[in-house]
Order: sequence, then C-alpha cells, then structure tokens
Amino acid sequence: MPAEPSVSPSRVGVWLIGARGSVATTAVAGCAAVTAGLHPPTGMVTETGVFHEAGLPALSSLVFGGHDVVDCPLPKRAESLAAGGVLPHDLPSAVTAELAAADREIRIGGPLRGDTRSEEELVDDLARDIRDFVRRSGLARAVVVNVASTEPVPEGDALPASSLYAAAALRAGCPYVNFTPSMGLHHPRLASAAASSGLPYAGRDGKTGQTLLRSVLGPMFAQRALAVRAWSGTNLLGGGDGAALADPAAAAAKNAGKERVLADTLGTVPEGETHIDDVPSLGDWKTAWDHIAFDGFLGTRMVLQTTWQGCDSSLAAPLILDLARLVARAHEVGLSGPVGELGFYFKDPVGEGPAALGEQYADLVALAGRLRQLAQPPGSVEPRAERGDPEDLPGEDR
Repeated sequence: MPAEPSVSPSRVGVWLIGARGSVATTAVAGCAAVTAGLHPPTGMVTETGVFHEAGLPALSSLVFGGHDVVDCPLPKRAESLAAGGVLPHDLPSAVTAELAAADREIRIGGPLRGDTRSEEELVDDLARDIRDFVRRSGLARAVVVNVASTEPVPEGDALPASSLYAAAALRAGCPYVNFTPSMGLHHPRLASAAASSGLPYAGRDGKTGQTLLRSVLGPMFAQRALAVRAWSGTNLLGGGDGAALADPAAAAAKNAGKERVLADTLGTVPEGETHIDDVPSLGDWKTAWDHIAFDGFLGTRMVLQTTWQGCDSSLAAPLILDLARLVARAHEVGLSGPVGELGFYFKDPVGEGPAALGEQYADLVALAGRLRQLAQPPGSVEPRAERGDPEDLPGEDR
C-alpha cells in the first residue's frame, strides 16, 4: 500500500462548493497569479498591513478542491472567463498547472437528479470526499466555502443542498463559510450540530457591490440626520447567478439581505423595493442602480442616484481568499462558533455585530489584533499597532 502523505503544518485546504463556477475559478486562478507575482493582490484585505504578522496561512500554502455537479474542467472554464474579459487573456495559460491540480481534486456533489441517497448517506459521502482531500494532500486543516448558485428558500423540514454541504463540513471537522444567501448552516436542524462542533464559521451572502455601497451610504444619511423617504434599486446581471436569480424564490433570498442592511443602518424601513433582472448577454458583469429620495432641512426634497458596474467574480474572488485564510487561522488558534468580526464581508452576518461598513471594518481590525497577539511567542511584546488600528486591541473572546 502507498505510504500516507505526511501532514504539513503550513498547507491549508480550501474546499469550494460550486468549485467549477466563475467565482471559484477566478479565486483559484487569482491565487496562483498573485503567488507567482504575475498580478498584485488588489482587493485582498488580508494582504494589507493590518494583517501583517497575524499568522494567516500564506497564499502559496493554499490547496484547492471542491464539489460541483458540472464537469467542465477548470482550465477550460478559465479560458471562457478570459474570453469574456473576466480574467486577463493570458492568465489561463500561465496558471494551467495550478488550475489542473485543483480540477483533479473536484468531486461530484449532490443531490443529483434522481438521487436515491438519504440525507444521512449524502452527508456521509460528501464528508468522506472532504476528509479524503485533507488526508491525500497532507493538510493541516481545510476550510469549506460555499460559492454555489443561490437556491430558493427551502420549504418544509428537508435539508436543501447548501445545508447538506454545511453538515458535511461539520462532520469532516472543517470550518465553514457561506458566501451565498442560501440556507447553509442557518437551517434550524443544524443549529445544535454547529453549536457543539467547536468549529468557527462565517457567512452569509458576500457583500460585493450594491449592498457594499448601501452599507456606507445608509450610515451617512443616519449620521447626518437626513430623512430617507424611499430607496429603490435594480440589479442587472447575467451568468449562472443571473439564471439562478431569475427564480423569484431565489431572488427573494438575495434581496432579503440587501434590504436588511438598509433597515439596520437607517433604523427604519424606507419605501421602495430592489429588483433583480437576468440579462444573459451581460455574462459575469452586473449593473446596479439605486434611487434614494431623502428630505433635508425644512423638508427640502432631494435625490441621490448611484450606478455600480462591476465584474461579480473579480469582486468576490479576493474575498473568498481572505475568508479562507481568516477562518483557517481562527480554527488554528481555537476560536469556535460564529466569527462575528467577519461581518465586514457579508450582507447577513452570523453572530452579533454592526451593519455599517466602517464599524464592521473596526471589528475586522480588532480581529487582526487578536490574531497578531496569538501569533506572538510567549513573553514577547506586541508591537504598537499600525496607523489605523485601535490602540487597545482586545485580547479576550468577544
């Protein structure tokens, strides 16, 4: 029998649910490009000075695998993204080896059409795939990250696919990140397992565009005592996410997080709705419009209109790498339960925490300080925080 691979304390797995999708492909290709010095780590907060000496795993130490129900190889998927302008045109050929290596670690997920396996059998099979990946690759640990298409809000007691994957992560002993608005660990049937697992987890629904802007503008209106009368929005997007969100039930799950940010930052629910329209010709690109009607001094009526045009995968991929590194480090130092300080990345964060981006960033900086302290050898003195860090970094669990 072949010898078991030795475990490397520096190698960390990133197991992606939806591993052959646009976001996952961009994350894998981007990690390889940054590691090789082909591109700077633009958009990666963990590569800023705030996280210097926080003990995060190096990008070069990340090993990728995952589950998907489609069979398009990652190198081919990357070529398609380059043709659409999502990736630099020469990047797929430059990182073909890394894409192929990740593709070899992708397993068929589930449930598949006509699948007769029970929930227990599905979770067991999915967890076995993850454990085999960790053993085969000699990893110190792995983080499971859900980047699959948005699913409708489930009806009844059965676990939806996202929750089956989340349960498998727990069973495999892996921290879990839900970057989608799908149910995942939020399902009531998983509450006890999540609480007793001793694992850190974070989510849900990555904040990459329209809601990112809302989490800045909402506090601005509240802090300036300007009365927002109505806030309406429209999203145009294509690709797999656009197709998934063409389902009204899936769109409702997505919009709930967008509207919750406004309620939390404004302290009230303004008139207006957010609409999502599938425009297949846009591919991975999206446009978001907001129309904000507000009252100023003496009831003067005014309007702010915003337009956000961005590439969904390019906005999301650096956040996936950030979160994988942060949650892996949290696991390494023994943190467990919802990591509320990661609310900076999400529309609907787990745990308790603020909704305004500035306050969320302050929490993230505090987490960086805790991780730096935990990375210091016993008896050493924590260096003075860099400019922008709080002077007093908390040293106890929050």
